[in-house]
Amino acid sequence: MLSIVHVLSSYGVGGQERVALDLAIGQKARGHRVSVLSLAPEPDGAMAQEFAQAGISVGRVPKHGGLDPTLVPRLARELRTLEADVVHTHNPLPLIYGAPAARLVRAAAIHTKHGVNPGSRGHRMLRRAAAQLTHAFVAVSDTTEAQAREQKDAPAAKIHTIPNGIRLDRYAPDPEARAAARVELGLGDAWVVGTVGRLDAFKNQALLVRAMAPHLSSQVRLVIVGDGDARPEVEAAVAMLPDPRWVVLTGRRMDVPKLVHAFDVFALSSKTEGLPLVVPEAMAAGLPVIATSVGGLPSVITEGVNGMLVPVDEASLSAALGRLAGDHALAKAMGTRAREIALARYSHDRMVDAYLALYAQARS
Repeated sequence: MLSIVHVLSSYGVGGQERVALDLAIGQKARGHRVSVLSLAPEPDGAMAQEFAQAGISVGRVPKHGGLDPTLVPRLARELRTLEADVVHTHNPLPLIYGAPAARLVRAAAIHTKHGVNPGSRGHRMLRRAAAQLTHAFVAVSDTTEAQAREQKDAPAAKIHTIPNGIRLDRYAPDPEARAAARVELGLGDAWVVGTVGRLDAFKNQALLVRAMAPHLSSQVRLVIVGDGDARPEVEAAVAMLPDPRWVVLTGRRMDVPKLVHAFDVFALSSKTEGLPLVVPEAMAAGLPVIATSVGGLPSVITEGVNGMLVPVDEASLSAALGRLAGDHALAKAMGTRAREIALARYSHDRMVDAYLALYAQARS
């Protein structure tokens, strides 16, 4: 049995936190002792409760101010208390502080890169220095791996790719869940484009609102699930529509597996991505995906098979959305194929096994 500690920037609701949660659940099910630490101060975000409900030990070692020289020894002290065998960091801040802390307690240091992770030159230098201390540096897609190598994020020999996996059973098509979600959101029998994600400049949901504008009506609706700093921009884009009633902003929701069943197509308008978990989740729910051709998305979506890829461009995105809005049979066929691909490629067990094998290699 291993003592595995996942280190996160915060317990906010986001893709990296959900990957860490699913990974922790799988590791605990295999008999390992699993803990998670946040570097953010209280109050904890909503994901802390999700971890606790899954039986994962939840803690925090708050970062103070800007560059915090006290954080590495404080984190090492907590890791020592937890008798950590493996320290698994997710995204840049935990890497910078978690990798040296792991080395101090003689634990294996594993890092997962979930996206492009832009930053200042100084921040990139800190990340590269910390990556030297890892035993393995994992990218979540082939594209993310290519970015890591191009940016020299870590020594080439340490870089691996493990695609994100999901608990597919949570997303199996469910007519009862679909009916209930549609009633709750007031969607009636409309054809629904949906998206899920943190509202920020990179996710670019305001572009999706503008692209949907020509198609919206009582029979074609848009649902945006999530919250974040860009909510005012998204709300402003909705307010400029001829009839804002046809867009539903749910805010942050912790019951996404239920809500996605209300959709007929999943759309992603991001400027940059790694391998966003919401895409294979939507595919597992039997939804076709229309997404911008960025990051790891081209490795997930095959044009015309399980969805459509477009540039980060309003007209192109709008045209793709219009095509499926006008051809529901095509959308349904793509959704069926999307589910088949999700079941074949994005198994949760496969992801858990791959990481445990990497941990064993790092500790050998």
